[in-house]
Amino acid sequence: MSNYLIVNTGSSSKKYALYTEGRELFKIYFEHENGDIAATTKIGEESHKTVVSQAQYGSSLDYLLEVLLETKVIADKSEITAIGVRIVAPGNYFLGNKIIDEKYIVKLQEAKQQAPLHLEPIISEIKKIQSVLPGIPMAGISDSAFHSDLSPQARLYNLPDGMATKFGIYRFGYHGISAQSVVNKIKTLLGSMPPRTIICHLGSGSSIHAVKDGKSFDTSMGFTPLEGVTMGTRIGNIDAGAVLYLLQKSGMSPTELENYFNTECGLLGLSGKTPDIRELIELEKSGNAGAKTALDAFIYSVRKYIGAYAAAMNGLDLLVFTATIGERSSIMRERICRGLAGLGIVIDSEQNDQTISRDGLIHKEKGSPVKAAVIVTDEMGQMAYETATLCDRATS
Repeated sequence: MSNYLIVNTGSSSKKYALYTEGRELFKIYFEHENGDIAATTKIGEESHKTVVSQAQYGSSLDYLLEVLLETKVIADKSEITAIGVRIVAPGNYFLGNKIIDEKYIVKLQEAKQQAPLHLEPIISEIKKIQSVLPGIPMAGISDSAFHSDLSPQARLYNLPDGMATKFGIYRFGYHGISAQSVVNKIKTLLGSMPPRTIICHLGSGSSIHAVKDGKSFDTSMGFTPLEGVTMGTRIGNIDAGAVLYLLQKSGMSPTELENYFNTECGLLGLSGKTPDIRELIELEKSGNAGAKTALDAFIYSVRKYIGAYAAAMNGLDLLVFTATIGERSSIMRERICRGLAGLGIVIDSEQNDQTISRDGLIHKEKGSPVKAAVIVTDEMGQMAYETATLCDRATS
């Protein structure tokens, strides 16, 4: 029996899961919550949350293996037969799933300059895995593969071909694993894939995907995960001229400015307080102007992409909310959709409020030409499928 360990290290969270024959045996999710770090463990239908230390978060793989052995999900580490790791990296090399070998790690190191927020923890995690679980095949599951067939008008920036080719500057897109899992679940929820769908992946990192006939048509993140809507700490869209001006005037080096754009902007920068939507909503209730500005900017940027993609696809049949904010926050879903009646999107308030962290339709059955839904992303399950497929192919 094959057991696949799935590893998903995000910009502000870590997720691990163990699958066998496509079935989830175990899951653990580390996330920052109310100033603490919470670890939620799920075995079968039972779930348990505990607060962990920064040291335990830092050595999360060791913590995970201890829990797996203590709970007798596995009797020995040798029962793990393959490992799948989510890879968020720019470059044509990373547009497909690949077995992680020395060449792959060298390519990751080269790409680190373009996406340090994601690649530094990924590279560190891979090295830790190699140390703790040596000899086990490891698959790099591309977060961009879903977007690999983007049309030239969506994929290209306004650069001469020679420059784009020389430096590999294209829109690669991210959150593709999540998008693919959502597309699969849409077919189950509705019976078929609507021709024109927009998926709003809203979390600490957020992206909007236009999906036409089940395939990626356009996506808001580009060469790196910095582009697109307002995010937790990432800047999203900014005029290239403003970037050059900041380099000239701020005194920051290119590396320092890149780190600034990744870690000190977005909702955190606009509010001056926090990147957490839950905390911003509470601050807004108490009259904090910065929190209101940040929330309004986030809502506005998401609406703009929805409108643009609906226009680009010549209409819209289904709007989907997924990821942490999209799945859990009925408040943000309602606020985003409040300004979209002109596109045919009308939310059922009661249905919206009741649909938290579960799949469900949230539009008014009468009066909303466009369907709206919450669909819980299954990145881990999709990664398990991709890992099994790749590793089986590599050994056959």
